[in-house]
Amino acid sequence: MSDEQMHQIGEVADTVGLSLRTIRHYEEVDLVPPSGRTAGGFRLYTDDDIERLRLVKHMKPLDFSLDEMRTVLELRDTLADGTPDDSVRERLVMYAALAEERCRNLRAQLENAEAMAAMLRREAGRRPATGPARRRR
Repeated sequence: MSDEQMHQIGEVADTVGLSLRTIRHYEEVDLVPPSGRTAGGFRLYTDDDIERLRLVKHMKPLDFSLDEMRTVLELRDTLADGTPDDSVRERLVMYAALAEERCRNLRAQLENAEAMAAMLRREAGRRPATGPARRRR
């Protein structure tokens, strides 16, 4: 680890696009703890830590729980260690399928939101620009 560059939390927050508070929270719940600390106690993160935080950030909109995120990180660590058994790969495949399903759900929600926005644009284009809009009953 001595050859690896270490980054302070502010730099990590800017790089990943997470707040300092969120990064500290992920440390508190032992999701992504810093790899070290300065003599003054400032958190230090490796490039690998930054990638873990990016992955967590990507899992968040897919509504992964902290426990699910932790499990995915642990499974990836096991796979990276080079000694995984088939159950590790099977569990990762299960989480990949879950992520894909949640992506489909998000796409459907987005399509609905875009359809509503288009409808409102059309309606706004049909109404006169002056005077209050009448309510239909």
